[in-house]
Amino acid sequence: MASQALRGGNRGKEALAGGSLAISFANITGYSVLSGLAMGMDAISSQAFGAKQWTLMGQTLQRTIIILLLCCLPISVLWLNIKPIFILVGQDPSICTVAETYITYCLPDLVLMSLTSPLKIYLRSQQVTHPLMLSAAVGLLFHFPVNYLMVTCLGLGIRGVAIATWIMDLNILLIMILYILVTKTHKKTWQGWSMECFKGWSIILSLAIPSCISVCLEWWWYELMIVLSGLLPNAADKVATMGILIQATSLVYIFPSSLSLAVSTRVGNELGGGQPTKAKTSSNISISCAIATSILALSFSVTFRNIWGRAFTSDEAIIALTASTMPVLGLCELGNCPQTTMCGVLRGSARPKLGANINLGSFYGVGLPIAILMGFYLKMGLFGLWVGLLAAQAACSIFMAVMLMTTDWAFEAQRAKELTGCANNVVNEDVNNNNEVDENHEING
Repeated sequence: MASQALRGGNRGKEALAGGSLAISFANITGYSVLSGLAMGMDAISSQAFGAKQWTLMGQTLQRTIIILLLCCLPISVLWLNIKPIFILVGQDPSICTVAETYITYCLPDLVLMSLTSPLKIYLRSQQVTHPLMLSAAVGLLFHFPVNYLMVTCLGLGIRGVAIATWIMDLNILLIMILYILVTKTHKKTWQGWSMECFKGWSIILSLAIPSCISVCLEWWWYELMIVLSGLLPNAADKVATMGILIQATSLVYIFPSSLSLAVSTRVGNELGGGQPTKAKTSSNISISCAIATSILALSFSVTFRNIWGRAFTSDEAIIALTASTMPVLGLCELGNCPQTTMCGVLRGSARPKLGANINLGSFYGVGLPIAILMGFYLKMGLFGLWVGLLAAQAACSIFMAVMLMTTDWAFEAQRAKELTGCANNVVNEDVNNNNEVDENHEING
């Protein structure tokens, strides 16, 4: 939001439009993919920590980093061709030029995210969260002055905003690495880089790909909402209002997202340690907290419905449209907070495929048809699109709740034992093979 304000203030509507276009493209093709794939190590790493399989944690971290770095190659090709892609679909060439400039200077961020995302999960799996909070705070603290320096003092404009973005992520990465080295957090789990990180990918990919699909399906929905709002009458007001409303959901999402990450780790640790009852208790407590959070989110949406829009614009039509839609946004959060948290439970119990199937059915099988029907055919406009999201969130919450209510936690603990044992066998086999080679070399010598 700060970057967009600086961008808009210094370059006007063209820079704001081009930057927004680039950010949406980066989210869809890059950040959502890398973030989703990184979550594939969530279950293995947290369950391995609970099972005290230290070597497995280090190997999983290495494999995830390599997988993400390899994925950066095709993503980079897409990013470098953003201008011809958007011109092909009818976007204004001048806006496409701005988008191309911004996303080109964001390329280093792909590599940084390929390192920071697995490291965050690696630390969180060990119940180490202080460096995550510290690095985020320091990164954000420096982001504002770096933005000002790049954009205003050095006059780099849109390029400066992009550079400031990956400098923030670089600061986060360096602080996490420094913390790990100083506190020796890696002492038990890190055996050093080895060629074994290129082996045994099938297990982690079987979790990473469904996790990626699950994240992308939900992430892309909000980008699709912006596209659909642009097809409504008086599109400029609708798109602007949709952007303001999504900023509200992003703010509220911080709380269920944090719960989701925490419960994923906790459930994984307990299942890996052979404690199914504690895993179930952790799941129930987190869902209760999510329900309480959703009620607070609804209260926030209703209370500040006439104020929220004024933080972004002075256009009375947009402010009025924002105010009329905010209560539906609040109702959406009644479903979004619990379902986001329950998705973390599924991830911690190594069931991301189930989460992906539920997201696909809920958002695109239930929500999308209702959004199109009510938004366009029933002429309900922006309000109708949000009713579609409400239906999607409700369906998602119900399906996930049913799955968790019927979960056999003792069986999930056994699955965790098999997962960490199976994955660890890959590591042990690699170590044994190396030992055999060394022994044969000594005998022959």
